[in-house]
Amino acid sequence: MAVVRDLHVLLRFQGFRRLLGARLLSQGADGVYQIALASYVVFSPEKQTSAAAVASAMAVLLLPYSLVGPFAGVLLDRWRRRQVLLYGSLLRALLASATALLILSPVPDWLFYVFALCVTAVNRFVLAGLSAALPRVVDAERLVIANSLSPTAGTLAATAGGGLAFTVRLVAADGDAAVVLVGAVLYLCAALASLSMARELLGPDQNLTRVRLGTALTGTARDLAAGVRHLAAPQRREAAWALVAMALMRFCYGALLVMLLMLCRYALTTTTDDGLALLGLALGVSGAGFFAAAAVTPWTAGRLGPGRWIVVCAGAAALLEPALGLPFAAAPLLAAAFVLGLTTQGAKIATDTIVQSSVEDGFRGRIFSVYDVLFNVAFVGAAAIAALMLPPDGRSVPLVITIAVIYAAVAVTMGRFGRQ
Repeated sequence: MAVVRDLHVLLRFQGFRRLLGARLLSQGADGVYQIALASYVVFSPEKQTSAAAVASAMAVLLLPYSLVGPFAGVLLDRWRRRQVLLYGSLLRALLASATALLILSPVPDWLFYVFALCVTAVNRFVLAGLSAALPRVVDAERLVIANSLSPTAGTLAATAGGGLAFTVRLVAADGDAAVVLVGAVLYLCAALASLSMARELLGPDQNLTRVRLGTALTGTARDLAAGVRHLAAPQRREAAWALVAMALMRFCYGALLVMLLMLCRYALTTTTDDGLALLGLALGVSGAGFFAAAAVTPWTAGRLGPGRWIVVCAGAAALLEPALGLPFAAAPLLAAAFVLGLTTQGAKIATDTIVQSSVEDGFRGRIFSVYDVLFNVAFVGAAAIAALMLPPDGRSVPLVITIAVIYAAVAVTMGRFGRQ
């Protein structure tokens, strides 16, 4: 297979091997910690979980990525990136250990969320540092391949970490705290892995002229605004509409995820362990839909065009989501998880393609920063709306119908734009 061959070539670079090892450990720990947070908020037997609590947890997980992300690069161009990986991983290990103690202690929930917020905020710097360091460990000829395979491997590591977290949670006493401690150990391992690289290996070059930090931060804000203006130009209207469509589909996926969490917790199972197991199965099926999208989208988007493929994805979701969701039964919901994973990721791949081909190279990074903010804010907003609409057991016909209408509106609007 081409992917295996490409990875074999990249692994000949010692620096890439060591950076990839640090990424796998770091993102594996992220997967463990995120499942621990979801498990503690939603599936703790002593908690009467509400949709509002789920929305708060999603905000803690995602808003740091949105608020800190666009400005992380400014600091990463001033600090040694190897040191960012080292101290960031050590800090996350310490904060995760403290989180485990908070789970075992009678402390207010807001204190738990503060520590979780700090962990996910540090994650933004570490992930950005891993990406920024990649050109330092591979040659220019293989950089595109490395940019494709390295984040994919990290996503697989996070998924594996989530699976490990589910297993530990189901078999260990004080399972939530045990899961967090497993994440802390993996963060510590990521810190040790970063020590295998020389301090100067990952850059940045220290002889570059740097502007003052305040000037750099305000300049970043101006650059983001310029990126939005660039996207609003008439010749890039397709990219703008694709981003809006993707944000709406992400909104739908987020709202349905909150509904699924509540259904697994209350309506579809009788114990918290059964609910957690069903949620893990649903997330795994949805992940299979993501991989199916990666397999079919290149061919379908190539035949139909990326814009029309978004129309197909949104239209299929509009038709199948109420058909599979309204029974509020486990088997149809698992099928819906696969369909929505496929259609959401398929539309995202098509949107990425449209943006990459429509936006000038000098603005592409800024547009993707805006894209990242839009993507995560839509998800958190969906959780907030779902919290207002969902009853305690998660069965909400109005929410299912509302989401179907949004999917249909996306399909119709993108279809009309394509004909124009």
